Amino acid sequence: MDTLGIVECRTIASGVSLTDAMLKAAPVDLLRAATVCSGWYLIFIAGDRDAVETSVALAAESGRGILGSYVLSNLSPQVLEALKKPSRAEPGDAVAIIEARYSSIGVAAADRAVKHAPVRLIRLVPGEGITGKSYFVLCGTVAAVEAGAEAAREMLGKHLVDAVVLAKPEEALLATLGK
Repeated sequence: MDTLGIVECRTIASGVSLTDAMLKAAPVDLLRAATVCSGWYLIFIAGDRDAVETSVALAAESGRGILGSYVLSNLSPQVLEALKKPSRAEPGDAVAIIEARYSSIGVAAADRAVKHAPVRLIRLVPGEGITGKSYFVLCGTVAAVEAGAEAAREMLGKHLVDAVVLAKPEEALLATLGK
């Protein structure tokens, strides 16, 4: 499983229908299919590159109200881990919080950040409870966190909602960022 596919749909009904079609189109694993705020539907699939590309292309070409779709190959293991379970920053870590307009591009930006800088991805929140947006938290040295945040900013472009780097956050705050 080296490739992640992400599809964001404008409606729940379209999302459920597309999930079914995507699973029938190619041998992929369904990691998640769920509603997110604003009544959107978010689909995560994984598998080999060709299978994921086939399934995501079917959804993207369906004309069924797709907000965004991504195929991420050679996905950083940090992204899958952060999707499964957040971890904690260490005392003394700098942190960056990057917020994206949509879930799919936020996940892609998190992958780019961890590939472009020696940072740890401690939290990745795709759409839940935040009106369909996403955000992620990077930690490490100040220089590494700034480099990771810049890589994410470049990728997000107009889809960047906000990004901050905290060089020396309080330990009480650090404890809340990985929850």
